[in-house]
Amino acid sequence: MSLLPPPPIVPDAPGRRWRLLHLIATSALFLLPALVLSLPANLLPFGLLLVVTSLFGIDYLWHARLPVKPVVRLLLGLAVVVVALGMVSAWGSDRSVREVDKVSRFLVMPWAALWVCALRPSRQALWWGAWAGLFATLAIAVAQVVGGQARAEAWTNAIVLADVSLVLMVLLVFCRTPGRWGWIVAGMAAGGCVILLSGSRGAWPAMLALLLALVFSLRWGRGHVRLAMLSGLVLAAAVLLLAVPGLREQTRLDELHSDVQRLERGDMNSSAGARLELLNVAWDTFRERPWTGIGIGHFDKAMQRLPDCMRRVSGSESRCHLGHAHNDVAEWASTQGIPGLLLLLAVYGLPLWLFVRLHRRSGEDGFRGPAAAGVMLVVAYALCGLTQSMFAHQITTATYATLVGVLCGLSLVEAAGRRLRTECAAGRPGAARSAATTA
Repeated sequence: MSLLPPPPIVPDAPGRRWRLLHLIATSALFLLPALVLSLPANLLPFGLLLVVTSLFGIDYLWHARLPVKPVVRLLLGLAVVVVALGMVSAWGSDRSVREVDKVSRFLVMPWAALWVCALRPSRQALWWGAWAGLFATLAIAVAQVVGGQARAEAWTNAIVLADVSLVLMVLLVFCRTPGRWGWIVAGMAAGGCVILLSGSRGAWPAMLALLLALVFSLRWGRGHVRLAMLSGLVLAAAVLLLAVPGLREQTRLDELHSDVQRLERGDMNSSAGARLELLNVAWDTFRERPWTGIGIGHFDKAMQRLPDCMRRVSGSESRCHLGHAHNDVAEWASTQGIPGLLLLLAVYGLPLWLFVRLHRRSGEDGFRGPAAAGVMLVVAYALCGLTQSMFAHQITTATYATLVGVLCGLSLVEAAGRRLRTECAAGRPGAARSAATTA
């Protein structure tokens, strides 16, 4: 299967309508990361512009479908399977409409990829949107903490805030163009501060993976020198966090130490204890119903197996109604059984495979570009999924599905454009005409 199609062709030479739609699509690509955390509506402005431009440019999307058919077909197949299994699992439950609406967000993947290939919005709009989104979110986080909140949450919750902020940092780093390192360092600092103010510890492993990928994607110095510099930076940050009481409290390191001590005494009523308890409940549920699970969106029912929840012990309400397993594997296995586990593997594995192949054939100088951003998007979600159910929330589900489609589309367009320029430079027949019709 070829993942490097010819450049998407629009009917005839693009006129004013296509250029207007291209401009609106570029604006939508900016709003996607800029507003995902900084407004309560998060992805709604992008979604509205996606619908409007798709309706008024339906002929452009139709003409773009053939060159990118293999990728769009794969994404569509994945989305249909996710939605179908979600509908079967939620059938007849009191939460079926809500859960089906959540998994239906995966249908945006092929749509967004085709939309990008047809209207070709600028990758730089996505980069600037991520930068603006990080600083807007930092302003909100600072205002909330200064206003008396223990943890910044923006318009969602603290864990989701940290995880999506990390996604914006991925876009900032890998959708970059040369010569903007000052902007990138500032944006990374803003994102790090947001994660710090959120008090979430689950995003730090993904942050470390992001820094490692960034270090090894650079072309200056030797690899071991860059790794030593990163190690020194991480060590200095760790010493600072441990030495300053305010930072130690904000990152909940003292709480983690206390949680471990309580676990040693057999006390599960803590953040770390609750995580371990959830994993045990998920495992027991999976063993009882390995093929169907307890039903998507119904992890609360599994929690009722706990003695404190059955007796409705005072103070146990928060433990009994956490809503999900706070772990991707535990969540999908306990609610959808073995089919859910296999589907989770596909949800992460298929986009990762696509992005790796697209990057290998992209011609990018080093590990950067939309395909590299796609690889790190999947890696970040998988690592954050160790301590959070990433697809149990509307915002994280929609962000993943939308960005997978957008980054696939950008990768295809940029690779095709690079190949076209190579053909033009080589003087191949028909290349100049194709360049004129796709400019």
